[in-house]
Amino acid sequence: MSLDWMDGDLTTRTYAWRLERCDGVALGFVSHDRDIWIDDQCYRASPGMVPSTISLSDSMDWDSVEIEGVMTSPAITETDLASGRWNGARLSVLLADWSSPQNQTAMLFAGEFGEISRSGQEFVAEVIGATAKLDQSIVPATSPTCRAHFGDAHCKLSLHAHQKELVVTAASGSTVECAGLSGTAPVYGLGRMRWLSGTNCGLEAVIMAGEGNDLTLADEPHDPPKAGDRVLLTAGCDKQLATCRDRFANMSNFRGEPHLPGNDLLTRYPGA
Repeated sequence: MSLDWMDGDLTTRTYAWRLERCDGVALGFVSHDRDIWIDDQCYRASPGMVPSTISLSDSMDWDSVEIEGVMTSPAITETDLASGRWNGARLSVLLADWSSPQNQTAMLFAGEFGEISRSGQEFVAEVIGATAKLDQSIVPATSPTCRAHFGDAHCKLSLHAHQKELVVTAASGSTVECAGLSGTAPVYGLGRMRWLSGTNCGLEAVIMAGEGNDLTLADEPHDPPKAGDRVLLTAGCDKQLATCRDRFANMSNFRGEPHLPGNDLLTRYPGA
C-alpha cells in the first residue's frame, strides 16, 4: 500500500490499535475524539490511551512498545485484567487518517502483551514484538521427558478424542466438581479446563489433579464458578514414556530420551 498520504499535513492522523484477547474477543481503539471504521471494524474513540514508547530497529534486538491509559472504556475493566483475559493478547498498532480510514493506514507494530501493571484506574502494558522469538533456542535440548505439547504437531494425537464437555455441579476455591466424570478425573490431571459459559467464559485453567468427580485447579478462578457452568476438559500428560505408551499408544511420536545416560555418568570414577 502506498504511503504517499503521509507526505501531507499531519492534522488528520490518529493512532489506532486492534487488540485480540486470549478468549477471542477483538477490540479496536483510536486516539481520536470520535469512532472510526477500519477494515469493517469499529474503532472506539479512546483519547486516554496512548502508545507511550515505540521502539523499532533493523537489528536483532527486541522490538517493543508500551501503551498506557485510564480504564474509562467499558471494554477494558479491572476485572478482566485481574482475571487474565488480557494475558498473551495480540496487539496491532496502526497510524490512520481519520478522514479516510478505509484506504489510508500504516502498520507500526504488532506483538503480544507481556507484563501488565495497574495502579488504581491506570494501567501500563508492555507489548513484545515478533523479534523476541529469535531469542528462543532452535535446537531442542535432550531430556528424559517428552518435549512435545499434548496434541501438537509433534505429538500428533487428536485433542478432540481426548476432550469432554461437562457441566459443573459444585465448586469451592480451586476445586471443581463435575458429576459426569464418572471416576475418570485422574485422566485430566495436568490437563486443561476451558470455561464455555459463566463469568469465566473463554478462560483456561490448568488441572493439577483429579479424584472421583473433583478436579483441583492450579489457581483459584478469579470469579467463583457456579453450578451449571459448562466446561471443556482436555486430558493431561505427564510426558513420561510409560504414559505415552500405555495410555495413549503413541510411543512412536515420543519426543524424549529416557534411556540417555545423565550427568551422573560423567562423575563416575573407578571403584565407585
